[in-house]
Amino acid sequence: MSALPSIRSLTLAPAVLGLAACVALPQPFSQIDGHRYHLAPIDTYAVQLVRIDDRDTLDDPVFVEPGLRRVTVQGPGGIHRFGEQRVIELNVAPCTRYHLVAVKTTRLATDFSVRVDQQEPIGGGCRGAPASK
Repeated sequence: MSALPSIRSLTLAPAVLGLAACVALPQPFSQIDGHRYHLAPIDTYAVQLVRIDDRDTLDDPVFVEPGLRRVTVQGPGGIHRFGEQRVIELNVAPCTRYHLVAVKTTRLATDFSVRVDQQEPIGGGCRGAPASK
């Protein structure tokens, strides 16, 4: 008996599970991501997504329904071990991924603001993007 068929099934399993998860998502959906998209700016830092609306989360990225969302993030630590939290309101468009970042004046500063680093369309599997007129 060859080990090759079992190796193939092990390598295909994550792909099948990933596709099954995408099919189960409500349509349309969007994502909020706490990782930096643009790595060159030295004044931006990744954020930890803490809460979307009234739902706590440790996921990153987080799948959300389009609409006005209240997003709580934890920023980078600075001189403290844990960063402060900020709440922003984000009008989320259908089939769109948002990369959020913390913007600080210096590396050791604890104060920061939150901004959208990149906004991009989500391809394949997301249905319900607004029709262009």
